[in-house]
Amino acid sequence: MPEPDEASRPFFDGAAEGRLMLMRCVRCQTWRLPARQHCDVCLSDEYTWEQASGRGVVRTFGIMHQRYHPAFEVPYNVTIVELEEGPRIPTNLMGVANDAIAIGMPVEVVFEQYDDVTLPRFRPARTL
Repeated sequence: MPEPDEASRPFFDGAAEGRLMLMRCVRCQTWRLPARQHCDVCLSDEYTWEQASGRGVVRTFGIMHQRYHPAFEVPYNVTIVELEEGPRIPTNLMGVANDAIAIGMPVEVVFEQYDDVTLPRFRPARTL
């Protein structure tokens, strides 16, 4: 499990509250993930933490068949979601069979509590 540090604390505190928090450059408004001190676009070190939409699409994925940790049930997916705001986040898709995952599939964030840390996961987006 990840261990939040000072730099990542707003991300994990937001997840515990059911909010997907990302850094955003004050100068050029570029969203960034992972958290880092300087903006990749304008090199500004000024940023805020803001709530992202939690919506995105599957950019790529892989199905893992080898158990790397006793807590993992195989097979499981490792998925890269491209958020509406632009950054890509590594995650797992839930609520969908591995053979039904598709590139471009619309997804939305859900949060799972593990001991003392909450992690963002994604599921297929609900249509209205």
